[in-house]
Amino acid sequence: QVQLVESGGGLVQAGGSLRLSCAASGFSLDYYLIGWFRQVPGKEREGVSCISPRDGSTYYIDSVKGRFTISRDNAKNTVYLQMNSLKPEDTAVYYCAAEPASLMPNVLAMCVMFRPGKYEYDYWGQGTQVTVSS
Repeated sequence: QVQLVESGGGLVQAGGSLRLSCAASGFSLDYYLIGWFRQVPGKEREGVSCISPRDGSTYYIDSVKGRFTISRDNAKNTVYLQMNSLKPEDTAVYYCAAEPASLMPNVLAMCVMFRPGKYEYDYWGQGTQVTVSS
């Protein structure tokens, strides 16, 4: 069965840390760009950080630069998002997505091209809630 499964979300105080995991099964992430997205009620899902399998290049939105780190463990077929210095505005449901690297030019595109109903990605996880209290 082909799927992505996120884990690692939870409730944390501002300034704390969490590490999210995105484990793939049924396919190899070696050929896919992976992105972490987040969504709060009433807002569009936004790309937070993306990583390429080809050269390990990464992309971060400005609001998380210096605080979040995306990484991948090919042996475990898993991508991680280390989130430090968390802020209340980081509260959201976090999703990981995978798109064939052959269809996506770079990590920036992976993070910004998603449009519900217009440009969808092949695989999404079920989401994991991150709540940061002030």
